[in-house]
Amino acid sequence: MSDNTIYYLEMLQPEQLKEKPAVAGLTITEAEIKEYRFNRYLYSLVGEAWQWFDKLNDSDEVWQAYSERSNLRTWVAYYQGAIAGYFELEISDAQEVEIKYFGLAPAFIGKGLGGYLLSYAIRQAWEVCHAKRVWVHTCSLDHPSALANYQARGLVLYKQEVESGTL
Repeated sequence: MSDNTIYYLEMLQPEQLKEKPAVAGLTITEAEIKEYRFNRYLYSLVGEAWQWFDKLNDSDEVWQAYSERSNLRTWVAYYQGAIAGYFELEISDAQEVEIKYFGLAPAFIGKGLGGYLLSYAIRQAWEVCHAKRVWVHTCSLDHPSALANYQARGLVLYKQEVESGTL
């Protein structure tokens, strides 16, 4: 058993965003038609390596209720026709936007795509979702560069917690 540190980060102004430039060949598209099976697939594809197991056994009904809500929006990144990654933005009643899930598919990790995908996610939160605040949480079980990527894009650590004895 080991401890798991959870990091909470936020951005309070769109001007805080430190964007990475676009990556040639990477296209990012919002999944405007909500389909819970697609969100479940993306969650599994991206999260498997990072122990995103908490939702894998959820029923179709739970996935549908989660994924097809009006306050959840999903974007998918494609590289040469393959799914390279995705992110979900959850919009609260107070217009606080959480980057609910974010990540790259295993074949695309380490290829320089994550910084731009995160920049794009944060920009969508401000511009498309009309955020008053953008926030995310990550943990020490995530990719070793995850926290650094969030901070490099301008998100600021505001809280951290330690969960004892995970795994």
